[in-house]
Amino acid sequence: MSFGEYIQHFDFASVANRVSGGEAFQYSLAAGRRSASGASHYAASDVARALDCPENGLSAEDFMALLSPAADAFLEEMAARAQALTRKRFGRTVQLYAPMYLSNVCFSKCTYCGFSFGNEIRRLTLTPDQAEAEADILYQQGVRHLLLLTGEAYRETPPEYIGDIVERLARKFASISIEVYPLKEAEYATLRRRGLDGLAVYQETYDPVRYRETHLKGMKSRMQYRLDCPDRAGRAGLRRIAVGALLGLSDPAADVFFTGLHARYLLRNYWQTQISLSLPRLRPAEGLGDFPVIPDRIYARFLFALRIFLPDASLTLSTREPARLRDELAGLCITQMSAGSRTEPGGYSNSGATVQFEIEDARSIAEVRSALEARGLEAVFTDWAAALK
Repeated sequence: MSFGEYIQHFDFASVANRVSGGEAFQYSLAAGRRSASGASHYAASDVARALDCPENGLSAEDFMALLSPAADAFLEEMAARAQALTRKRFGRTVQLYAPMYLSNVCFSKCTYCGFSFGNEIRRLTLTPDQAEAEADILYQQGVRHLLLLTGEAYRETPPEYIGDIVERLARKFASISIEVYPLKEAEYATLRRRGLDGLAVYQETYDPVRYRETHLKGMKSRMQYRLDCPDRAGRAGLRRIAVGALLGLSDPAADVFFTGLHARYLLRNYWQTQISLSLPRLRPAEGLGDFPVIPDRIYARFLFALRIFLPDASLTLSTREPARLRDELAGLCITQMSAGSRTEPGGYSNSGATVQFEIEDARSIAEVRSALEARGLEAVFTDWAAALK
């Protein structure tokens, strides 16, 4: 059974109301679906029980309790347990990587994205030579792990184009991952042979109602095909798979719950693959007006709950988040961070193309590294586990 088939047994709105009660959908663009009244199903005793569970022993119910408002009173205890699990599994290391956009051409219409089809922006697709030159800038700054990104444009950036760039860059970089439109299993297998190491594919929201409302046109409107994408990559043998949700499109607590279940499913079915999770929050972008702001305290609670639920999964924090918060969470539960990021094609060479979204942490790679070291953490640029593939 695929994960897409598995979650059909759940009703998203029911999960949201069960976990958050009257707070359901409050921090969401779907605030109109908010419950007028009602309390969360979970109480302090449920949170205490979850925190008493052994490592890797939490049930889905325990995970829900840690995501609920009742867990707010246990935030310090959750932070301490999350930090202890992180130290035990990952030591004091934080792996740094950089995103590199190849194209902002997109034929999908999504209500929250600066690249959305129909937005009047400056579009650009890098040639393989331009992509290599862009990557060289990052290499000179110490980056050895790259995440290549495109819009949803199969014809503009076909798998052959992506493969050509991956093959060039894999000669120099320790790890190349992609965050592009969903591919077929055979296409992932071909890219793996050409040097691809990993895949990041964010579901954006696991709420089928909101998914339809926010993905209006194009390949990305196919929710089930996107849900099954990590399975295709896992069967193709990719070493890294990252999943996540864009918090704020629908109820954030429910989206975190389904992200955690998705990651647990992948860990159990593709045990030789490193699974990571990310919970990016909405940021200003072309065409996106006002949006709800999820408080940092609630956001931290979600990340601590994920670490406690999935001790072996890597947790990633992007430059969407403010520097202060990134530094604090790196010492508690985060094991991967982007640094020095630009969110437009050719951004490191100042191409002038339109960005996908505004970043919050604009520090250089060197500055992020120094901040981590000041907290007694080690910034890691090269993962030698790739040699074991």
